[in-house]
Amino acid sequence: MTDTTKTEATGNTDTPTTESIIDQATATAQEAAKTVADTSASLLGQAKDAIGQAVETTIEAVKEHPVAAAAIGAGVAATVAGAAYGVSKLLEEDETPAKGTKGRAKA
Repeated sequence: MTDTTKTEATGNTDTPTTESIIDQATATAQEAAKTVADTSASLLGQAKDAIGQAVETTIEAVKEHPVAAAAIGAGVAATVAGAAYGVSKLLEEDETPAKGTKGRAKA
């Protein structure tokens, strides 16, 4: 959509002015920003609904099967603790020689 009412001083009615181009670009940018904002709000609402449903489902499952839920929780805790312990051992800078190295420094 070209604004031919505002023209350069040349008198050519087919050439839009810089001002009209800026106005059109501003309007297009504002429309795009509104569309992005509306889409973001919609997606945020959908995400909130999905999280709410997941929480409700989890609570219902825990109420129906408390022993299984406790066992799963203990398994997750053991897994996280084991991973943390393993990482701490990997990152540990222990200068003591390992068994069987007879005092030689690690390479």
